[in-house]
Amino acid sequence: MSITTEAELIGMKKASEAVAFALKEMRNYAQPGMSTKEIDNYGAQILNDFGAKSAPYVTYGFPGYTCISVNNEFCHGIPSDKRILNEGDLINIDVSAELEGFWSDNGASFVIGEDINQHQKLIEASKEILHKAIHNIKGGVRISDIGFLMETEAKKRGYKVIKNLTGHGVGRSLHEEPHEIANYRDRFNLTRFKKNSVVAIETFIATTSTYAETLQDGWTMVGNKGGFMAQHEHTIVVTEGKPIILTEMNGIWN
Repeated sequence: MSITTEAELIGMKKASEAVAFALKEMRNYAQPGMSTKEIDNYGAQILNDFGAKSAPYVTYGFPGYTCISVNNEFCHGIPSDKRILNEGDLINIDVSAELEGFWSDNGASFVIGEDINQHQKLIEASKEILHKAIHNIKGGVRISDIGFLMETEAKKRGYKVIKNLTGHGVGRSLHEEPHEIANYRDRFNLTRFKKNSVVAIETFIATTSTYAETLQDGWTMVGNKGGFMAQHEHTIVVTEGKPIILTEMNGIWN
C-alpha cells in the first residue's frame, strides 16, 4: 500500500495502535503458569475493544487470534490450553489485525519471568538489528541491502538468519508487495523501497538454524537445525528520511 492521503495515514495509525497496544499488553500480562490460549484470549479482547479483527484468523482461518510460539517454535504457534508457560521460556507473540479496511502487523520475542535459560542476548540482538535496519530504510534503498545489513549484524553477534521467513508489504491486506523483505542479501531481488509505501519489517535471528520448517499441525514452524529464534517486527511508512514507525507504542525497544 502507498499512503496518498491524510485519511489513509490516519487509518493506518488507528490499525497500528490496536495491534501495538494489544502486543504491549499481552507481553505485560504473560506470566509463568498461564496457558498460551489465556494470553491469546486476552489479546483478542483488546483487539475487539478497538473494533479490530484478527488478521490471521480472517485471512487464513488460523486457529487463534494471535500467533504465540514458545521455545523451539519459531513462529505461527497455535495458542493452546495445554501449552503452559514456565519461568525462563522464550516466547514470541505476533499480533496483526484489520481495522476499518486497514491492516497492521507487529511482533516481539521476550522471556517469561526470569531469564534462567539465557535467551536475553538473542532477544537484544534481534531488537538492535531491527532498529538498525528500520533506520536505514528510505525511498530508493535496495531491499536486498537491508537484508545484507541484517545478516551482517547477526553474524557479528554470532547468530544466523532464517532465509525463508521475510518481512512484507502491508496496509490494505495482511501480505502485499513487496512480498519478500529478506534477512539476507537476495541478489535476485532488485526492488527498492518506495517512498510512502507501508511495510512490515521483521527480524528472524537464530542460534543454529537457517530455514524454518512447518510441523504436522500445518502452522507451527521450527528450525531445520533446532535451536532458538527471536523475532521483532514493526509496521512502518517509508519516507525520504526517517521512517514513520506506526507500531512504535508496542514498546519493544524500551
